[in-house]
Amino acid sequence: MKIAGFVGSLRRAAYSGVVMDTLIELRPEGMEIERLSIGDLPLYNEDLKEDGSPRLVIDLADKVRAADGVLIVTPEYNRSFSGVLKNALDWISTELDMPFRGKPTAIVSQSTGMRGGALANYHLRQTLSVIGAAMLTGPEAAVAQSGDLVKDGRIEDERTRKRLRKELDMLAEAIARAG
Repeated sequence: MKIAGFVGSLRRAAYSGVVMDTLIELRPEGMEIERLSIGDLPLYNEDLKEDGSPRLVIDLADKVRAADGVLIVTPEYNRSFSGVLKNALDWISTELDMPFRGKPTAIVSQSTGMRGGALANYHLRQTLSVIGAAMLTGPEAAVAQSGDLVKDGRIEDERTRKRLRKELDMLAEAIARAG
């Protein structure tokens, strides 16, 4: 089971990256999560497609198409998800065959605040619905007060780890149902 993983933050020690690393650590047997790089994409500009899409965009779109599912970890910036993640989604959504269409997609939001990025999660769902992703429903996976949970580059809080494991199990189940 191949999963295309997106992290909506570029900072080296970003809490979203730590959450993704924790998800990779907790993945069920048989699940591979490839953390895709989105930081080098140019800002979305239709003019850049005059001679075809940039190679980075084509490669990302191919990885999403080839994946069985998608996992997105996003921070909350100003009550929404990050611009770098929006940029990546905008680019990929312009590629042939709508790579996200019907793709089981899990969202995990995080923030240093009490709501765990719930508004980022909500806004991200709006965008993903337009590009055809098949988002998981049910309790949202939101990591609140993420800064307090990260110790030595890891999340060790068992309650949080249990919730993240559940999200991965739900993604695996959605992929099995879609397959």
